[in-house]
Amino acid sequence: MRAAARLVAILLLLGLAPQVAAQPTPPASSAVLDEVWRTVNERFYDPHFGGHDWAAIGDTYRDLARDTAPAALPDLINRMLGELGASHTAYLTADDAAYYDLADIFSGALRHELPRFFPNGEVSYVGIGALTQTRDGKVFVYGLPAGLPAARSGLKTGDEVVAADGAEFEPVKSFAGKEGQTVTLTIRRTAGGPTETLAVTPERIKPDEAYLAAIEASARIIAAEGRRIGYIRIWSYADRAYQRALEEAITSGPLKDADALIWDLRGGWGGAQPSYLDLFDPRGPAMTVIHRSGRTETVNARWRRPVVLLIDGGTRRGKEILAYGFKKYGFGPLVGTTTKGDVLAATAFMLSDGSLLELAVEDVRVDGERLEGHGVAPTIEVPFELEYSAGADPQLERALAVAAQSVHG
Repeated sequence: MRAAARLVAILLLLGLAPQVAAQPTPPASSAVLDEVWRTVNERFYDPHFGGHDWAAIGDTYRDLARDTAPAALPDLINRMLGELGASHTAYLTADDAAYYDLADIFSGALRHELPRFFPNGEVSYVGIGALTQTRDGKVFVYGLPAGLPAARSGLKTGDEVVAADGAEFEPVKSFAGKEGQTVTLTIRRTAGGPTETLAVTPERIKPDEAYLAAIEASARIIAAEGRRIGYIRIWSYADRAYQRALEEAITSGPLKDADALIWDLRGGWGGAQPSYLDLFDPRGPAMTVIHRSGRTETVNARWRRPVVLLIDGGTRRGKEILAYGFKKYGFGPLVGTTTKGDVLAATAFMLSDGSLLELAVEDVRVDGERLEGHGVAPTIEVPFELEYSAGADPQLERALAVAAQSVHG
């Protein structure tokens, strides 16, 4: 033991000791609340804070923090941020799945901070990949990206997740230290009905890679009214690679021979660029490059067949800009419900304890119009009650019918 200790001391002196990243943790004191307040004070997009007295708000919440248990501080900080009434403004800790998603999305901006908390700066966590919402104190599944453990387990959208291994379900905590082990989920599929169990095996998830793989795996042909309708769900648009996956799917992949396309932008993350809509503008040439090996590559890809856009209240950020342009310039019908209205430009700040602040730092106008707080309404309204929906998707069913009818003319 002493020899091992001496070896570690020598390695430390030589700078050769192995690097082990610290683990981000929820805040242990109210000091992080003040750190959040200062960052907002210096970087929030609106120097007038929407007419709110930000200094007074800070004083109020500092007083509240003195009597708040450390475990309750994240909620208190988010209450403080909520006073601003702005999208893209939230406080996240390592107990939130969105913490890892945002850390990966903003990994470029956080490249100097990430290695302090993640080995080699590579963002990952152990989980199952179920996207959940809490409604009236109950947790419901609203998204199951393909290829992740939750999608393979038999979970369905609309399932209420009651427990994991007999304890309260937490998207991250429930699976910490259980990579590769079987976890028993207790679920309920009907309101007030009996519970049942499902086995799921958590794995290490790298968010950006997982979303890209899920987008590629979602691409498929669905038969509807004698037509071949292509479908793809874009879980995230926070990297150009996601748009390339769409382009490849329609030019050389599983959707290339579809009669019509359903472009599903419900849920997930934004980050899209307005230029992504060029894909659906029939004007302009599409160039095919044929390599010596025979491999082909399409440049300036174009989809010149009918397309239907799926949107809902989970369509937000850059995806809303795409929905706005898609509707305004008449590329096709929009099916679903109104988008969320979260259209400010944001960045992320990693705080001293490894927690994360997502903050709106710029206002946004689209063709001179402010979408923040308004969103984009569909052309065909299709409500969807998530709770206990047993995997049904009335919005997709309507989109399939609309797409098939558009092919029939």
